[in-house]
Amino acid sequence: MYIQRHLESQIREASRFYPVVMVCGQRQVGKSTMLNHIKEKERRYVTLDDGNARRLAEKDPALFFETYGFPLLIDEFQRVPSILLEMKRIVDKKALEGEDNNGMYWLTGSQKFKMMKDVSESLAGRIAVFDMSGLSAAEIEGREAGVFYPVVEELRRRVQNYQPKTVHEIYEQIFRGGMPKLIATKLDRERFYTDYINTYLERDIKELALVGKLGEFYDFLVFMAARTSMELKYSEIANAIGISAPTAKEWVSILERSGIIFILRPYYNNITNRLVKTPKMYFMDTGLAAYLCRWPNAETLEKGAMDGAFFETYVVSEIVKSYYNAGKRPDLYYYRDIDGKEIDLLFAEGDKIYPVEIKKAKAPDRADKNFSVLDKLKKDIQPGVILCMADEMLPFSRDVWYFPAAGI
Repeated sequence: MYIQRHLESQIREASRFYPVVMVCGQRQVGKSTMLNHIKEKERRYVTLDDGNARRLAEKDPALFFETYGFPLLIDEFQRVPSILLEMKRIVDKKALEGEDNNGMYWLTGSQKFKMMKDVSESLAGRIAVFDMSGLSAAEIEGREAGVFYPVVEELRRRVQNYQPKTVHEIYEQIFRGGMPKLIATKLDRERFYTDYINTYLERDIKELALVGKLGEFYDFLVFMAARTSMELKYSEIANAIGISAPTAKEWVSILERSGIIFILRPYYNNITNRLVKTPKMYFMDTGLAAYLCRWPNAETLEKGAMDGAFFETYVVSEIVKSYYNAGKRPDLYYYRDIDGKEIDLLFAEGDKIYPVEIKKAKAPDRADKNFSVLDKLKKDIQPGVILCMADEMLPFSRDVWYFPAAGI
């Protein structure tokens, strides 16, 4: 069963205006499945996981492109990034001859930041790049969503077609995660994530040639999952795993590059030096984080010590997915000062700041208690939003609204 992805229309549109379209994101999020589903009949498909195709691409990129022609979908292209130079030559030649070169090549890859360096050097101005994550709640439920934007009018529009959920249903979703194969089939969850981790360690990590000991890296993965939604402290990671702080930083970079985690930057303003500069980290797939933490089922997770951390991770990852699915970069921050005052999310738009708190309760009291600290930033502070287990959008006060987490 194929579940329609919100990114489909963005890909089709970009293909009308760019010679190359790239979709990147962690393994198993459905990149190849989506592109194969929407591609034209004449577009051929090749994966560089295939040894013969990879050897040809490495040894003779010109012959590789002659063999497969265009329009062409190249899967896992980061296995041979050197083909980008030949690709550039082909699309530029087409343009010089006055021919339409749009939509010639579609690429997928599972190491986005490593790829971006090669891409920016080789295909600047010729490529549209999209990030892709696992299924969002909106995609699973088959509803239109668009970017989550905490403006009251937008929230009213968004809440019209959402499906209310109990807290147990939310935690079932958190525990299961958003990997398409798990949602669309009856595959055993434990089996899926075991294979997923093995594939990730054996292929992606070894390929990056940056990790000497896979056992230590696995311990690092588990440690990170247990700290989802918390501040990212490299010295803490290094001490726990027994590695150096530079290695911890490099390994965190690998997780970010692979699309496994999202790093939320702290809001910083020159007006005050009282703001912390430590980022926070969230797993993009809550099911993977729950698997790594060995939570046995959704009910135990909901009642366990990490219930709040996983709820916050779910909300933040759903918001980030809404940006990715619209082809946009999330402009999100969090606030914390040296007095310990914290606001979970800040949406920044020019001089406007939209504060957002995330609470597991149905009607959390005093959830807006820290919003007033933003006044010292000398910005245009907009009405705040409390993302919680409310069943509908309701005013908490004149300047603060409850909004159901199930409606993101």
